[in-house]
Amino acid sequence: MIPARLSLVTLGAVDVTRLRDFYEAMGWKPATSTEDFASFVLGGAVLALYPRDLLQSEAAPDLAAPPAGSWSGVTFALNVDHVDEVDQVFDAAVRAGARPVAVPKDRDWGGRSGYIADPEENRWEIAWAPGARFDTRGAVIDF
Repeated sequence: MIPARLSLVTLGAVDVTRLRDFYEAMGWKPATSTEDFASFVLGGAVLALYPRDLLQSEAAPDLAAPPAGSWSGVTFALNVDHVDEVDQVFDAAVRAGARPVAVPKDRDWGGRSGYIADPEENRWEIAWAPGARFDTRGAVIDF
């Protein structure tokens, strides 16, 4: 049987240092940090930063990198405990250097969310979803 879990997400970074500095400015503490690698423990998963060219040579040697200025089709979500936290966290991310993409608003699916882009245009949804519950580490236990 294959375990149903997501352990680690790696972002192929053009500039690992710049991206690491941004996530540190958001208040995230690196678990590991070198010139070519950084990792952050986020609840029950790890966010890793690794040079894009090295990651591509390992994970996608048969594919071209997306052209500059294009979207990868992937978003990440940072879900909060209470609806009023969406705007607060969104504003804090912008103060840390994120670019606002879509300001928070109430969504048809019953929650509230907005989108930001990190310095390399990775998209993060800052969201509150009714029914989402987290353990003390911030890991999702119900959704």
